[in-house]
Amino acid sequence: MAKHFHHIIKSFEAKALKKRPFTIRVADWLTSSFGSIAFLLTNLVLFSAWILINTGKLPSVPVFDPYPFTLLTMTVSLEAIILAIIVLMSQIRQSYISTLREELDMQVNLISEREITKVLKLLKEIRNKISEEEIKDPELEEMIKRVDTSYIERQLEEQLSTKPNSIAKEVVKPFTQVTQKVEKTILSDK
Repeated sequence: MAKHFHHIIKSFEAKALKKRPFTIRVADWLTSSFGSIAFLLTNLVLFSAWILINTGKLPSVPVFDPYPFTLLTMTVSLEAIILAIIVLMSQIRQSYISTLREELDMQVNLISEREITKVLKLLKEIRNKISEEEIKDPELEEMIKRVDTSYIERQLEEQLSTKPNSIAKEVVKPFTQVTQKVEKTILSDK
């Protein structure tokens, strides 16, 4: 079963990789290239040469971007913008694959939960047929109940939506207390 499940996940990724538009394929290739030591070293060499040339350290080459290297600053800024966009394109594709995996995992978990509940019910029936008397087991009765996934989802959404506010309040609380003390001190001095 585990091998089969792993095969399904691989097939999702393989399908997603095959369906990529040309631009995303290029973005993925560029992202892997930009994430290499070769790219880092190339940038270091180019920027070092640029600075050496434009500080006059290489007299055979004329200065074209004197200190404070305005053209270099613009070039580095444009490179950063382009790199960020390319990396974002690749991350969006990766996020899509991750979403598929999470959805598959959730569906398998829901199916497993139903199957386990059914097995528990069957085991209870077998136990009741074997036993002379009916055995009360509140924990088993609770486990046999169908899981209300919509209730769990609502509870999670509620917790997630209120959590940032409570965290923000806790972070701001010490500042609020100091502000109130300062205000009291100022007002008491008047």
